[in-house]
Amino acid sequence: MRTRLATLTLLLSTPVLCDAQTASRADVERAIAAVYPSLVRISVVSASYASGREVRSEASGSGTIISPEGFVITNHHVAGHARRIVCTLATQEEVPADLVGTDPLTDITVLKLRPSAPRSFPVAKFAAAARLSRGDTVLALGSPLALSQSVTLGIVSNPEMVMPRAMSGGVSLDGEDVGSIVRWIGHDAAIFPGNSGGPLVNLLGEIVGVNELSFGLAAAIPADVVKPVAEALIAHGRVRRGWLGVELQPRLNQQTQPGALVAWVEEGSPAAAAGIESGDLLVRVDATPLDVKFPEQLPLANQAIASLTPGRAVALELVRGGASKRLSITPRERTAAAAVRTEIREWGVVAAGLTETSARDLGRASTGGVRVVSIRSGGAAQQAKPPIEPDDVIVEVDGKPLKAVADLRALTDAAMVAAERASLLVTFERGRERRLTIVELTRGQTDDPILEARKAWLAIGFQVLTLPLAQRLGLPGRTGVRVTRVIDPAVPLRVGDIILAVDGTPVRATAPGDEQVFTAALRQYGVNASVALTVHRDGAEVPITVRVRPAPRQAREMRRYEDAAMGFRARDISEVDLDEPRLSGVTEGAIVDAVEPGGWAALARLGTGDVITEVGGQRIKDVDALANVMKAAAAARPASLVLRVRRGVRTAFIEIEPAWPK
Repeated sequence: MRTRLATLTLLLSTPVLCDAQTASRADVERAIAAVYPSLVRISVVSASYASGREVRSEASGSGTIISPEGFVITNHHVAGHARRIVCTLATQEEVPADLVGTDPLTDITVLKLRPSAPRSFPVAKFAAAARLSRGDTVLALGSPLALSQSVTLGIVSNPEMVMPRAMSGGVSLDGEDVGSIVRWIGHDAAIFPGNSGGPLVNLLGEIVGVNELSFGLAAAIPADVVKPVAEALIAHGRVRRGWLGVELQPRLNQQTQPGALVAWVEEGSPAAAAGIESGDLLVRVDATPLDVKFPEQLPLANQAIASLTPGRAVALELVRGGASKRLSITPRERTAAAAVRTEIREWGVVAAGLTETSARDLGRASTGGVRVVSIRSGGAAQQAKPPIEPDDVIVEVDGKPLKAVADLRALTDAAMVAAERASLLVTFERGRERRLTIVELTRGQTDDPILEARKAWLAIGFQVLTLPLAQRLGLPGRTGVRVTRVIDPAVPLRVGDIILAVDGTPVRATAPGDEQVFTAALRQYGVNASVALTVHRDGAEVPITVRVRPAPRQAREMRRYEDAAMGFRARDISEVDLDEPRLSGVTEGAIVDAVEPGGWAALARLGTGDVITEVGGQRIKDVDALANVMKAAAAARPASLVLRVRRGVRTAFIEIEPAWPK
């Protein structure tokens, strides 16, 4: 069974006082009126990381305004990795928003609306989710499938829902097991992708939960979990939690003493230092008694440990071998399971720092260095000799030690500050080995193509004279090519002429695909040479002398510019391009010949084949001009960059809105 994240929006849960059988139309309308003005639809550009790249995608979800200043609560899986956020209010007004803080462990994120002028926003209120009972009427508000805000009605199915053991993996976000600390509110109000982060509301118009999951039954994060997380994110931008270094599980059937069974104790943790052992029954943490007989009770025990203040000693009570023991323990602050990931374009890698969790998983004694998460095929790291691989840890660059990703970024920038290329000696560790390699870096630039030798060419279009076509044209058994277009008016040929021979040698082209027979016959001559053709015209064979000229440059021979930050590549316009009817009238610009999926250009709908003629109002003559304008934009970092393009016979404006690296 797979769990489906519903998609964007967050609200806290609250108690319900009547069931579905007694809910009146007036009750429902009153509850909707209390919350609907604070409901927002969230449109985001989010980042994910794969194959050595940051991939951006558009999505939408739901959220709720929880303060007059414009703080909005939603899910982490909706906006926790957002690069750009726009919220649509219940009034249909669009307001940009900033990411305040995010907590993948509870799947909660807080945003802050950024209006053009100071104002006060309508607010929804939280209720105490612990008072919910089966059968209570609830409303799910949100923007399913990115449609306008809507409401569905249902009842609470289970206020203490956990994921079954058969659902392997549970709900994992950024390496965090959401189900370890969240006990969901199960309900049957219909939710769909786009409802995520939206509020679950009681008939008093209070938020009792934030909708998160849909797997036949809907699931919401309870308000009593969401509210303190939201308050911490607003106040500090993060959530501080206590950590002991133990993993708990329900006690065994043979154990009748109340408590939570200690399954594992991490080496070097506060629990290990205090003398806690695997197999102990943890009975009390500080003033909170623990009893985990059933899986539904486990999140509450984990919440009790997470609520401890880092650095403040507390008393524990446990049972070992039937005897009670009291211990003093000082919790440490719980660190994130996974570090923030960053694309280092010049290296062709996605990199991350090491957390205590990831360092332990890699068998490392410290969190120093930069972990390579993934590699881009053909990138500098993959082409290094020897190549760098995922899970390698880069520890030095040119003899300078690395402690974090910021160090790698700074060293890369310093190496390339005065050049487009740099060669770096890199020290990395793979398992227990310490290796060296050389990484050759390049930055996006204009490339000089490899020019091909200019060959003789006749400025015409032609088709093969197939045997059936020759028969119908009264030339049974003859071979050659038929002129379909005269490109250069100086060529003394006409459309419909049939070229039978070159300097008396028959053109033995008889089937589609034989075009190279005629082309090869011309290429034996030097450019600008005179060539005698035997031509069938108006029922007679006539000799015609033509002059061949150098073949036009092909698209593959044009200079190119690659903009890795925006995610596109463009080239100069070739003579062959100008011959296309769709580019009629185009004399300058740069043709887009590649758009990186998930890049800023792709999100703005820049397309392969578009001809960029202006950027920010500046004329683009060729790729050199494009490179200069784009490099200046990268230095100025504007909020948006407007490209005027020729798209077929039409023109269009493309607005790229990047989130520039900080």
